[in-house]
Amino acid sequence: MQSRYDLAIIGSGGAAFAAAIRATTLGKSVVMIERGTFGGTCVNTGCVPSKALIAAAEARQTAAEAGNRFPGIATTADDVDMPALISSKQDLVEELRGEKYVDVADAYGWQIRHGDAAFAGTPEAPVLEVTATDGAVETIDADHYLVATGASAWAPPIDGLEEAGYLTSTTAMELTKVPDSLLVLGGGYVALEQAQLFARLGSKVTLLVRSRLASKEEPEVSKALQEVFADEGIRVVRRAVPTHVARDDVRGQVVVTADISGGEQEFHAEQVLVALGRRPVTDGLNLDAVEVKTGDAGEIVVTNQLLSSNPRIWAAGDVTGHREFVYVAAHHGAMVADNIFTDAGRRVDYRHLPRVTFTSPAVGAAGTTEAELLAAGTRCDCRVLPLKHVPRAVVNRDTRGFIKLVADAGTGRIHGITAVAKDAGEIAAAAVYILDAAMTVDQVAGSWAPYLTMAEGIKIAAQSFSADMSRLSCCAS
Repeated sequence: MQSRYDLAIIGSGGAAFAAAIRATTLGKSVVMIERGTFGGTCVNTGCVPSKALIAAAEARQTAAEAGNRFPGIATTADDVDMPALISSKQDLVEELRGEKYVDVADAYGWQIRHGDAAFAGTPEAPVLEVTATDGAVETIDADHYLVATGASAWAPPIDGLEEAGYLTSTTAMELTKVPDSLLVLGGGYVALEQAQLFARLGSKVTLLVRSRLASKEEPEVSKALQEVFADEGIRVVRRAVPTHVARDDVRGQVVVTADISGGEQEFHAEQVLVALGRRPVTDGLNLDAVEVKTGDAGEIVVTNQLLSSNPRIWAAGDVTGHREFVYVAAHHGAMVADNIFTDAGRRVDYRHLPRVTFTSPAVGAAGTTEAELLAAGTRCDCRVLPLKHVPRAVVNRDTRGFIKLVADAGTGRIHGITAVAKDAGEIAAAAVYILDAAMTVDQVAGSWAPYLTMAEGIKIAAQSFSADMSRLSCCAS
């Protein structure tokens, strides 16, 4: 059986849905092919389940700490009923998958195929062969193709790792028992979130980090998080490169050997979680047959309009190797549909991209770091405002963290904003609007800001460029 469409999409995550919605709205025929669980990474194994569990762990931590933060409050935090917690997380996942993916696809009415897709034909006339679970093969011919297959957890070739066994962020969120101890390999956002999540659920957690925590963010972020983690009993070992993993069946532990500053050290834990990055999912797509170029990590190489080396094949989301955020994927998908069907000529622009790590306090940032601005040849004027100067943090009885503004020393224009704070994601959202408007430090300092909000901290940080914070009233500009 052969079918013809305007657009054939491989994958069913954020990029795929955004493209399908846009194309269908434009009156185009669309088919979506998915070999696994419908809905992609975010709703099934990424953003939704991880943040649901993080919220639960934060609630437990708040209960455990409330008496220390707020005199007169007495609370306790009992042991975690992990099966119940995982079950409630899965209920949420299935609810959102139904409402936001299955039902949405039905409402727009595009075609769906379940099976493995691989390119065939020629570079000039590519087609997709879709093999269903029963072995039946359907050939799909489309004017354009979008590869939106995402990325999956990746583990480096560490000696003994595969034999010993390990957790990923996906499998860790299916555990029915909180590990007594957990080794986390990595220092990026997934590693940070998972480490704090399991520590707050009751695990004794050790992080093995090659360089520093959140190494792509401002160095102040690493310092702040390390202090927070130390307070919560999370051990952070820096400059650690794992070289060997073995399982000690007698003790029921995993043993990780790591090089640390030239010497070897062993680390023992009940479980090891590998959070050392993700790799684009392109295996089995037969991209070579249609002359689609891939990079060293398997990512599809695309232009700034997301077109591959084949003029009929596009790519969007994590499979491109671009920043791994679901809102980036969704932006990609809609942009591809516009570029294909309206000749919009839209290009990706990450200059003001917001990014959030859902630790507690969270990390939120948008725009350029101090190091990046200096590397670009711009003279920098920066301020780091401790949260003790932000009234919202003071009344929350939690002044861990800071807000940093990175500005052009000549013009005062703000190029980057970073925060470690409760609700830092909301600060990052406000930062996007400030950066898009090319606002200066003086403009932000003179703008309205609602009192007793964390976002007010951006204004206070701007005021710190010209004022002594100790001489400002808490509620007077």
